[in-house]
Amino acid sequence: MKKYNKIVISFMSAILLASCSSDFLDYEPKGALKPDQVATIANADALVVAAYAAIGNDEMIGPITSQWVYGSVRSDDAYKGGGGRGDVDVVDRYEQYNLTIPDYGDWMLPRTWTNHFKAISRANFALSVVNNIDEADYPLKKIRQAELRFLRAHSYFMLKLLFNKVPFITEDLTKEQILATSNDLSSDALWNKIADDFIFAHDNLPPSQEQVGRADKNAASAYLAKLRLYQAYEQNDDHQVVNINAARLQEVIDYANEVTGSLETDFGYNFLDGRDNGPESIWAVQFSINDGTNVGRVSFVTGLNSPHGNPLYGCCGFHMASQNMVNAFKTDAVTGLPLLDTFNNADIYNTVDGTGKSSLTAGVTLDPRIDHTVGVPGRPFKYKNTLKTAGDMVYNFSWARDPGVYGYFGNMKEQQSPDCSCYVKNGPFVGTSKNVDFIRYADVLLFKAEALIQLNRKDEALPIINLIRARAAASTAMPLAAGASNVYKVEPYLSFPSKDYAMKALMFERRLEFGMEGPRFFDLVRWGIAEPVLNAYLAVEKVKKGFLSSAHFTAGRDEYYPIPQREIDFTGGLYTQNPGY
Repeated sequence: MKKYNKIVISFMSAILLASCSSDFLDYEPKGALKPDQVATIANADALVVAAYAAIGNDEMIGPITSQWVYGSVRSDDAYKGGGGRGDVDVVDRYEQYNLTIPDYGDWMLPRTWTNHFKAISRANFALSVVNNIDEADYPLKKIRQAELRFLRAHSYFMLKLLFNKVPFITEDLTKEQILATSNDLSSDALWNKIADDFIFAHDNLPPSQEQVGRADKNAASAYLAKLRLYQAYEQNDDHQVVNINAARLQEVIDYANEVTGSLETDFGYNFLDGRDNGPESIWAVQFSINDGTNVGRVSFVTGLNSPHGNPLYGCCGFHMASQNMVNAFKTDAVTGLPLLDTFNNADIYNTVDGTGKSSLTAGVTLDPRIDHTVGVPGRPFKYKNTLKTAGDMVYNFSWARDPGVYGYFGNMKEQQSPDCSCYVKNGPFVGTSKNVDFIRYADVLLFKAEALIQLNRKDEALPIINLIRARAAASTAMPLAAGASNVYKVEPYLSFPSKDYAMKALMFERRLEFGMEGPRFFDLVRWGIAEPVLNAYLAVEKVKKGFLSSAHFTAGRDEYYPIPQREIDFTGGLYTQNPGY
């Protein structure tokens, strides 16, 4: 699966999610094939591969893999970046929480909605074909059905995080039934429908697959742990958490216990192309390069985000780490623990000298994950140092496109070195064949730890969180070898004195571990703390960054994005808009 086959399926273009019901259009079009006419094993296998491909069929302007816009910039992790507020101004509106008029100049969210439903449509059409093949002729039928339902559930999970209310459409619905399917399911009912697909996948997929990239039982177990964790935080109609369901939390633990995997020995290996599908990767979308096409099957979803001032990259300086994110990597110089409550009291790396290097505040110690996550002036970028070879790099102040607005802290995880065989430029935009991981083993460990803490079993969560911290402490070799200064200090927690303290430590660990990968906003919404955390963040940041002066998070509205107005119009008002829009 690492290199997708070139699939030419002429009948795909004739399949529409819905069509006009006018009498003059009610005829059999020439060249259109029905599922029962293409129900062959060869066609079925091709359609399954096409459904996998759809999971990665996103773009800079309709992202469905990377959540850098919807989950990172929308949170306290990052600023939009780019050439000022007017550059891709729709993302500025997301960052300001200014989306009160759905689709007003918004071309990104509606496209994301469409791209997810295109993937669902492919899975549904493939299922309609596979379902019509006799199992005696197709021994892999049950496995392929399980893969397709896993893929469908993945897309619905992502839509649920973004929009909360979405229509759940399956392969057995007619066009008329699809047009009559509303998005008014309760949150719990929608979670359960998505879970049913994952449970079918869990019960019918093998423990592992010969072809890398295909979903297996391990991935289904991990996704069920993730889903039940989100479902456990029960919300009212105003998106406020009103109950934490203990039975769901136990399911999180049970499913997490089924997952096999291990942490990479170095945190940074997760973000290097050569480590794709490693021991920590539980579920990832696959990309490739040099497959005979113009630019390969590479991802351009973060194509705007490379350092702008470096000629090896070229464009466009988006997704800049916030000062708050940078400060979060400070540790206590004595205990080596995070500064859970005081990390943002003073800035680090807040000056730049005449050579473009930043100055670390005296006496500050750091979690080494900062040098795997953030581009900091004067520190090696992607583990390279210009003092060693001509091809090496040190992140420079000049790489920030508009430092007067967004500062000069870049992003590193989603970048690859220009000398990587995974790297391609198409015009000014950068793409890579690096996989996008949806679930890492570190995720699964912290899902379990969170459930344990919420069930008042904090002492069982302690060694799990310390396992993550021990890996972080050991992840110094690459940045130090590249010339980073040795200011690292990370130590384990000795105990959790209370449940509240344990939960705070868990939340902070998730931020450090997954900083700028996209889950931050969705974590805050799940925990029911998005409004206080983000408004407290904005109160401090808007003093430092004037572009945030009017930003404000409105509880009961901004936890979810608006249903695209064009979808409401298309259904004649059948779809219900989210509150506040």
